[in-house]
Amino acid sequence: MFLKCSQRRKDGKVHRSWSIVESRRVGRRVVQKHVLYLGEVSDQQRASWERAVSVIDETSGECRQLNLIPDDRVISASEVDALPVRLSALRLEHPRQWGACWLADSLWRELHLDRFFAERLGRSREDTEWEKVLRALTIYRLISPGSEWRLHRHWFATTALSDLLAADERVAQPATLYRCHDLLLAHKEALFAHLRSRWSDLFAASYDILLYDLTSTYFECDVPEAATDPRKFGYSRDRRSDCVQVVIAMVVTPEGLPLAYEMMPGNTTDKTTLTAMIALLKKRHGKVGRIWVMDRGIPTEDSLAQMRACDPPMHYLVGTPKARLHRLEAALAERPWVEVRGQLRVKSVPEDGEIYVLTESPARVDKERSMRRRTLKKYWKRLGELARMKSKRGSGYRWAEARVASDAVKGYAERSLTVVA
Repeated sequence: MFLKCSQRRKDGKVHRSWSIVESRRVGRRVVQKHVLYLGEVSDQQRASWERAVSVIDETSGECRQLNLIPDDRVISASEVDALPVRLSALRLEHPRQWGACWLADSLWRELHLDRFFAERLGRSREDTEWEKVLRALTIYRLISPGSEWRLHRHWFATTALSDLLAADERVAQPATLYRCHDLLLAHKEALFAHLRSRWSDLFAASYDILLYDLTSTYFECDVPEAATDPRKFGYSRDRRSDCVQVVIAMVVTPEGLPLAYEMMPGNTTDKTTLTAMIALLKKRHGKVGRIWVMDRGIPTEDSLAQMRACDPPMHYLVGTPKARLHRLEAALAERPWVEVRGQLRVKSVPEDGEIYVLTESPARVDKERSMRRRTLKKYWKRLGELARMKSKRGSGYRWAEARVASDAVKGYAERSLTVVA
């Protein structure tokens, strides 16, 4: 490391700013990384920085700078007989994370992703291995998610990835990281086929039960002008209806292993996605009878009829619409409870080629009641605040707000006493 001076002239004066700079070799080039910016430093302050590590020669009484660990030679005994160290003042600086990076790198190799992407991505014009860039991005997302700029500016240098990947800072350059994303979409189908094979070998994973759900992510940006842009306004699960968004659909196994995902326009409704996702799974993994588990808002009667008509037929587990529960009350009341496991019992009623299952869990009942009690306490607290406050809008406004809060408290109190099955 060394001190670097930058000069600039302003209003007839020379302003000097100083930085502590470290030289690093990247390929055939030597680049300088700014470790610490010192600002405008006077000549006296500069001298104190340069004498930060110095010793006093006892014979001559002169002060000279000493490199404790020189790169070109070994310190001889004639230069310094003893070096006193104050243990209480020692501290660890610039530690590097190793354990988590090593584990993530081992999992990457165990899934054979290093060979998979090395064959398909190749190298860049600067002789950078794209597989190592992608591996650094994946490990970064797994351990400490953040922006690509943070990975370049801070995270890569504080980890052991350079040693684990046998690569230098070129794999963490901002332009390289962004360009790597553009190379992956062409290998999406091959990647899922490869992962499915590896999961079967490593974990004996089965794909008879599929969990299907959708989510959305929004963008704080201007409304795109292009009609083909998937960022559109729609139902926002993040309660950001003022932002454009995209919808993401994903199918996973009960162990959490993803089998397929699709990005859809932000105005896509949930009930229009199931048929296309079933066709995608058939194309990717073949015609296999499976059990789909999903929310009641995803399938429609037509899509469920198509699943039953498949060869072999597809089974599903989905929430029953509330309007249909009333006609099943009498039949369910006559059925006995069957203990499935501790804290869970069920009733089942076959009707119209389907089986309706009613579940009861005391733990779930307790959870629902505790949620309602917390909301009830908030309303009681607000009623007390309204009783003590002096409204600037008159007693009529305060009475109306108190009436609304009182009605809400009454409704929550009645529902909190109901056993939720």
